Order: sequence, then structure tokens, then C-alpha cells
Amino acid sequence: MKSICLFICVLSFQLMAGSLNWQRKADLLMPVQEIYPAVFQGEIYVAGGLSSELPKQQGQMTAQVQIYNPKTNTWRYGPALPEGRHHGQLVAVNDQLFLFGGFIQANGGNWSASADVLQLDLDQQRWLKVASLPAPLSETVSWVLDHKVHLISGRSPATKANAQWHDQADVATHWIFDPKLLKTEVAPALPEAKNSAAAVVFNEAGYLVGGRQVKGGNKAGVHSFNPKNQQWAAQKAMPEAQAGLAAAVLNQQLWVFGGEFFQQGGGVFHKVWSYSAADNNWQQQGEMPVPRHGLGAVALDDAIYVIGGATAAGLKQTSAVLERVIIK
Repeated sequence: MKSICLFICVLSFQLMAGSLNWQRKADLLMPVQEIYPAVFQGEIYVAGGLSSELPKQQGQMTAQVQIYNPKTNTWRYGPALPEGRHHGQLVAVNDQLFLFGGFIQANGGNWSASADVLQLDLDQQRWLKVASLPAPLSETVSWVLDHKVHLISGRSPATKANAQWHDQADVATHWIFDPKLLKTEVAPALPEAKNSAAAVVFNEAGYLVGGRQVKGGNKAGVHSFNPKNQQWAAQKAMPEAQAGLAAAVLNQQLWVFGGEFFQQGGGVFHKVWSYSAADNNWQQQGEMPVPRHGLGAVALDDAIYVIGGATAAGLKQTSAVLERVIIK
């Protein structure tokens, strides 16, 4: 009976996916949300994050770094961050791994935006502070172009206060970090200030997808940045306004997963969308078997890995789910 049940469960899991083949993989060691995973040396790294499963006295955040090996389908803990941190931007570039900004416990609050640039020292097996951003920045997203890290959008302190979430304001920030010089320069600002977007490199340009404005709600807008002429351009908007989503590029298509909304009691987006530049069109590609927001997505070994997040809007029902998505 157990084998029959397992077969039916797996079959129903795959039928929900539409044109995608969803494979459930080993759960995270710790459920986390508001994460920005990175592929580093053939493995998936998840640094810090929030979790409804963690104590409120520690801000429900973690300093743990979780590493997934796709060959063995196993997770392990790596060198922990110096302190608990969430909404920090993890980026692999030039065989180096950096973490930019995010929120930490400081100034009497759990949402103090940080200007730290941390780097994983592989020899010492610990994280070192190697630079500071021009200002504290959190809920930002990134892409790597020409071996440099672009940090785009997010939230920064609106006043001298920097302790709680409401102390921050949406920004149109666009900075370029040079991993060799460990310096940051200002680049053309994005067309609108927002946070909780997703970012990918697509067709040799940087794409910024969705996001939200605190006073304006979720956004469906998509903008691309051309590194050659240093200009932004509006692209075809998503069919739905989404924030807290994740994106990845595979098979010459841009894929979007999850996100949250707060109208009518709030909820989590189920639909999976793909965008093709060839016909400038968005198309629904089934639904997520486990819809989530505050999740991560990375492309690795001809598949997309969808990681963590939460199954309800806000800091509730944090998930440890890891799925491998194969394009049929």
C-alpha cells in the first residue's frame, strides 16, 4: 500500500506542473525565507534568512549558511555569518562569494539595514568584512555583468533612525561593485524606486522584474539595463503584479516563481510564468506544487532549483522545501 501511495503522490505532484517537471529534493536543514541563494563552485549556498520557526528574541533570523550538493542531494552547514542576517544579497563572482547588506539586529531593532560587504574566506573558512556600501541597503537584488556586481533597488534608512522596517524607504539605487578593487561606484538609477523585486541576466542585459512600493503595492513592470550604452528600457510587463518573487533564466527563457500579495487578507501566488524575448510574450507554465514567497531560484545543471520561502504571506509558515524544475 505504501508503494501505491508513493506512486500516486509522485504522479499527482508532476501533473500539477503543466509543462514543467517538478522534482522534490532534500529539504533545507532549516526552513528560511527572504533569501537570495547563489551557485558557488557547483553547489547552492543559502546565507541567513528569516524563519517563523526561530525565536523572536533573536529576531527570528539566522546566521547559518546552508550548502546543497546536487550530486549527493544533501545539505550541510557551512561557515556561519558573523551575525544573524536576512534580506542579504548573496552573489558569486570571479570564484568569490560575497554577501551585500541586508537586515541585522542593531540600534534596538531587528530590521537595521546594513552597509556591510562580507566575503567568504575559503582558507580561513569564515566570513570577513571587506568593504562598506555607500549607504545601508536591504531587500536589494543583483546581477553580474562584465565580472562586476550590480546592486539594484531595495530599501535604505529614510532618516537617522535605522532599527525597524518602517525606518526604511524604497530606493532606485543602482551601484556597481568591483570585486577586485572592493569599491562601489554609482550607476544610472532605475526608473522607479521599489523593493522585493527579482533580477537576472538575460540576453546580455540585466533584467529587473516586478517588486513593490510600500505605498504603491505590487508592481508588474519589467526593466532591462544595457551595459553597453548604460541605459534602462521598459520591457513587456508581467501578467500579474508580483513581489517577493524569484526568477531564473533557462533555455533562453526568463522564469518567474511565487511572490505574495496583501489585498483581501493576503496570499501567495501559484502561477509560474515564462518570458520569451523572441516573441516578447509572457506565458503561464502551470502552477507551483508548493506556492511560496520570499523564496530563491537558481539555474544549475540544466534545471532550476526553487528554494525555501513561505507558504503564507508575511513571516508565517516558513518552508524548507527544495524543488528541481526541469523544462520538458
